[in-house]
Amino acid sequence: MTELDDAVVLVLGASGGLGSRIAALLEERGAVVVRGGSPAGGLTGENAYLADLRDRAGAGSLVQAALAAHGRLDGVIVAAGAVAFGPASTLADDTLDELFAINALAPIRVIRDSFAPLAASSEAGRKPFVITLSGVVSEAPTSGMAAYSAAKSALGAFVQATSREYRRSGIRLLDARPGHTETELSKHPIAGEAPAFGESHSPDAVAERIVRAIVDDEKDLPSTAF
Repeated sequence: MTELDDAVVLVLGASGGLGSRIAALLEERGAVVVRGGSPAGGLTGENAYLADLRDRAGAGSLVQAALAAHGRLDGVIVAAGAVAFGPASTLADDTLDELFAINALAPIRVIRDSFAPLAASSEAGRKPFVITLSGVVSEAPTSGMAAYSAAKSALGAFVQATSREYRRSGIRLLDARPGHTETELSKHPIAGEAPAFGESHSPDAVAERIVRAIVDDEKDLPSTAF
């Protein structure tokens, strides 16, 4: 079991529908939550930091902010994301760049940049973790969302490979792949218009499932787990 009381956890995308719920649940369990959000996300308050994840240094700046404020890091949750809809044949370069920057490159960089402090957490006797949300599209790439599916699949592959490396240092990586979840993400795409999704997951239920997986030391959260 992973003890969250007094754990310092960085949550990227903490102003979003899932990130905000996960952050609140972690705090209920006694964690010290460092919230990271985009400059446009309206995130304010103590332990809140802004970063543009499209920039190379954005994700790393949040890791450094958590370390500067608390001197250690015990967990990272990547709940930030961007989505776009439409035919692959009409994808604009700016859309491609933003989808991969936010959904793949920023999470990869924060996983890389958090390695040393998370390894130190393990050496101190804690059970550090990284949680990503590649979503069901990394299991079943979806037409009309080809670039989004590709970016999330890249993240899922990176986490699967990196988890084998990081566990040698006592760091657990866990990728969550819920189906469509009823948050504001699909209502504010960077391109295109969302299709009708049908039945969706409750963001409260998804957040609770992810936090339970952290506490119970689970190592994977496929779509069938939601």
